[in-house]
Amino acid sequence: MNYESFLKQKQIVTLPSGFEPQPIFSPLFDWQGDVDRWALRKGKAALFEDCGLGKTPQQLEWAYQVSEHIKKPVLVVAPLAVSKQTRREANKFGFGATICREQDDMQPGINITNYEMLSHFDPSKIGGVVLDESSILKSYSGKIKQQIIEMFRDTPYKLACTATPAPNDFMELGNHAEFLGIMTRSEMLSTFFVHDGGSTQSWRLKGHAQEDFWKWIASWAVVLSNPADLGFDGSAYQLPPLNVIQHVVRTSHKINSDGQEMFFAPTVQTLQERRAARHSSLEQRVKMCAELANSTEKQCLVWCDLNEESKALTKAINGAVEVTGSDSDDHKADAMMGFSDGSVRVLVSKPKIAGWGMNWQNCNTEIFCGLSDSFEAYYQAVRRCWRFGQKDPVNVHIVVSDADGAVKANLERKQTNAQRMTQEMVKYTKEILRADVRGTMRQQDNYNPTMDMILPPWLEVA
Repeated sequence: MNYESFLKQKQIVTLPSGFEPQPIFSPLFDWQGDVDRWALRKGKAALFEDCGLGKTPQQLEWAYQVSEHIKKPVLVVAPLAVSKQTRREANKFGFGATICREQDDMQPGINITNYEMLSHFDPSKIGGVVLDESSILKSYSGKIKQQIIEMFRDTPYKLACTATPAPNDFMELGNHAEFLGIMTRSEMLSTFFVHDGGSTQSWRLKGHAQEDFWKWIASWAVVLSNPADLGFDGSAYQLPPLNVIQHVVRTSHKINSDGQEMFFAPTVQTLQERRAARHSSLEQRVKMCAELANSTEKQCLVWCDLNEESKALTKAINGAVEVTGSDSDDHKADAMMGFSDGSVRVLVSKPKIAGWGMNWQNCNTEIFCGLSDSFEAYYQAVRRCWRFGQKDPVNVHIVVSDADGAVKANLERKQTNAQRMTQEMVKYTKEILRADVRGTMRQQDNYNPTMDMILPPWLEVA
């Protein structure tokens, strides 16, 4: 091994394993086409682009080019109703796409299925895979996450797409790296992180490894909040105002441990207390949400977390259609696509069911019947409407009880952390990606010579 090879071994970057793409088939914007060409040359890559930036046409173009190159079908895996939305986008951009439920349904070119059907496919017959809403990988102990990683371990071309790869925790980036076959989560932790205190679940980025960590991320992932991050014109991607309005309902007076009646309900802290408070204020919160939804004829998205809330809201709101986990796949898809085309005025569901991947810029009013502790679920639910392409200010009504202070404070803390992390991700990766994506890599030498170099006689060539 020569010295140059030794130095290359020490570089913690991901070497390209893709191919030189053909001219872009679909009418992508310049920046979208450049990112797609970058991802095709990489072969295995992630697009961490904010909501509404156009990940769907990008992943369709990527899938089309891979299928043409490898002469094998490509599978796009998406949340349930998003599958139909993706096929509609494919038709819009001139791609042929087939929705599949099992391997026998697959056709040459682009194929689309939902995560629940993955066990019915043979990965050896698939040339490339796209994970739409790939933040499904965030649960490092999750059954679906492990199934996806194992199933597509040997797939030559992979693309992961999500707006929220790790809204509160850098560790979740390791799951994406592991799916792409770049580095296991354990390897990432041992390379760039140290235990923070005595907890085995708490990790901190090594101070001296920070630059190398982000250089490594930028070697396989695009982190983008606006095309301007990569030096493109981002003027068309300015979001309208987001108005978050909190409504507090009063709960009945509480009796403290001393048997004294309290004028104000105590703020709950533990999970058990939060659940109890949520049930005790259900009637008041549902009433307030129904008044808000019934006060307008415009479309509304109503989010809840309890089955009892969902049933009560659907009954109390005019024209509401409920989507629950126990509903048939056809009902879920029809209801959500009905909300997309305007035939459904009010959709009532949980963020974990309908809060991922759908494009609902047609609506600018959202109502939360209480809050859960999941910032990612809240963020994704809000971004169904507040996304690039939305023309009107978006009003988000949050209805909580006077005992829900801890939940609101927890959500605000997570939102601050997520915003800080996104800023850090963009700050550290944008310069590297600008050069890599746009093909303008600069060689920079910080050495400033102060005197002429004189070769020793034994190095001089006669």
